[in-house]
Amino acid sequence: MAMFFDPFREFDRVAEQLFDRQGPRLMPMDLYRDGDHYVLSADLPGIDPGSVDIDVDGQLLTIRAERTPRSDDGVKWITRERSTGSYLRQLNLGQGIDTAGISATYDNGVLSVLIPISERAKPRKVEVQRSVGGAQDVTPELTT
Repeated sequence: MAMFFDPFREFDRVAEQLFDRQGPRLMPMDLYRDGDHYVLSADLPGIDPGSVDIDVDGQLLTIRAERTPRSDDGVKWITRERSTGSYLRQLNLGQGIDTAGISATYDNGVLSVLIPISERAKPRKVEVQRSVGGAQDVTPELTT
């Protein structure tokens, strides 16, 4: 197997290692509304589903996950580009969310979080009542 040295790739690798120690990384995600709920899809490839932690505190949704390094004694690494460490994403849910109904699944490296909209925040029609015998029911006559 032929290997060559790429100084820019090596610089990127060193920079990534330095930044890894400064805190958790963001996880790429998509967020969209589908009918009466929002769907959040976050990419977390190679994450142990047991390390995923989702908390709701008031209107703040926090997602944490951890990718642990492989620890094989006696292994001589040729290249190691897959980053390890913690991932973090926080979202302010705003008003009108049914926080008790939030659910999540993890499949093929994608975390999907279903965020339902509360009943009181859904659009609704307001029926206009007609008063009976009140002043609003009387049409004034115009005299000339």
